[in-house]
Amino acid sequence: MSNPLPKEWPVPVSIAPEKLAEIQAEFAREWLRIAESANQGELAPPTDRRFGSAAWAANPAALLAAHTYLLSAKTMNQMVDALEVSEPVRNRLRFSTMQWIEAVSPTNFMATNPDVQQALIQSDGQSLRKGMENLFQDLQKGRLSQTDETKFAIGENVAVTPGSVVYQNELMQLIQYAPATDQVRKVPLLLVPPCINKYYILDLQPQNSFVRYAVEQGYTVFLVSWRNPLDTDRDGIDKATWADYLQHGVLQAIDVVCAVSRQKQINALGFCVGGTLLASALALAHAQGKDPVSSLTLLTTLLDFEDTGVLDVFVDELQARMRETQIGNGGLMTARELGTTFSFLRPGELVWNYVVGNYLKGEAPPAFDLLYWNADGTNLPGPFFTWYFRNTYLENNLKVPGRVHIDGHPLNLGTLAMPSYIYGSRDDHIVPWRSAYASSNILQGPLRFVLGASGHIAGVINPPAKKRRCYWTHDASTQPGVAAVNPDSWLHGATEHPGSWWPDWSAWLATHSGDLVRAPAKPGNTRYTPIEDAPGSYVKLRAQ
Repeated sequence: MSNPLPKEWPVPVSIAPEKLAEIQAEFAREWLRIAESANQGELAPPTDRRFGSAAWAANPAALLAAHTYLLSAKTMNQMVDALEVSEPVRNRLRFSTMQWIEAVSPTNFMATNPDVQQALIQSDGQSLRKGMENLFQDLQKGRLSQTDETKFAIGENVAVTPGSVVYQNELMQLIQYAPATDQVRKVPLLLVPPCINKYYILDLQPQNSFVRYAVEQGYTVFLVSWRNPLDTDRDGIDKATWADYLQHGVLQAIDVVCAVSRQKQINALGFCVGGTLLASALALAHAQGKDPVSSLTLLTTLLDFEDTGVLDVFVDELQARMRETQIGNGGLMTARELGTTFSFLRPGELVWNYVVGNYLKGEAPPAFDLLYWNADGTNLPGPFFTWYFRNTYLENNLKVPGRVHIDGHPLNLGTLAMPSYIYGSRDDHIVPWRSAYASSNILQGPLRFVLGASGHIAGVINPPAKKRRCYWTHDASTQPGVAAVNPDSWLHGATEHPGSWWPDWSAWLATHSGDLVRAPAKPGNTRYTPIEDAPGSYVKLRAQ
């Protein structure tokens, strides 16, 4: 994980004396209350779920340690909030403080976790033996296990929607999915997933597959499966650039979909970084005098990188220059480093929870398809990553018309005037929903914004059959030439709906997909013939 502290660190810090006195007084009052309750045997378990078991409740010393830890953590955060520093420095201090607080929790140590001690006694020491086995297995893998990976296999019980690879090049394979209905919409749909992860987040198991859902709604679905570069590759993929991904990835896929479907325009959907790639590619196409997409869907996508949430703690000129020196002319940004960084954005949930369960208690993590996908990361070509890091997160160049040039063409996202469907997740810590909403101030066509409950992944992958969560909409779309209201005003006036946003999207997409026609009898055409069955071979390459 990269150092989140700024290059100018250390910086002088101070707290107003009256504020510090207030924090100290509150700490003293709370400590006296805790100590008095402990002395009287009336100390209740904390509300924090980490300390909620019967073993904690039955151990007065452990309860006192838990309360002391939580009070100390609260006080540390109050002190960071009270520091007289700039907000970027404060955010980095908050992040670093969070890492320390999560790491020193009493739950993370055998000597201070009564749950672990109870498991050790009840298992006659077998929990410790199994925990050490789990630790050594993870050391061999080079990463922490978050799920039972033996329960899943790509093409067997994840990424199983039927289809065929109809095109491939050095960057991607293009999958055409088999129709599930006798008739399909005339205009096909291309899905562009993020290249930072494997595509099958959109095609997990049949019951939660976005791909299968779209196919069952009568759309002819194509999908880009990005290649996972390995350090053993010798064909130069480690030197691939952002421009390569636009020209030979997204735009090449669009050309093939148009040719196979015999349509001059198609519908396109981008997810996360895939959405940023898609919008950039369409701006490049417009600069080249082309207009290949009739409607655009962006799921949890940043076009305006003004507010990138917690990821901002890793962004500064020093980090950009360091990466450019290391891999800017070739090499890989590894899946292991990317995965570690994202896990430590939520260390309690994605790191220490598994340290306790896997190693201290000797438990096997449960089988969970989403976490299996999360562990199956991808490497990124160094030049691609360094361009992306500087021009988006650091300098926010994409949103400025003409500031970015690709192969001599200036990009202007404001030329994208097709109807757009923009989705954000309310609790997204990677793409804050207000930043996803900011795309409504960049794109120029009729625009429908939808806000879903939950986070970056769980909000998107919310199949209707589950009848879970909710989403917010406005009846009317934002029209061209009409300035979008600010995001909080939008939410204040929005209507909440129960369940999944998928049917809302499908109904919107149907209005841009033409008439129903007979479903294609076979994939591809005479030029683009099937190469292999879905899910293809690119998605099966694991990062080393």
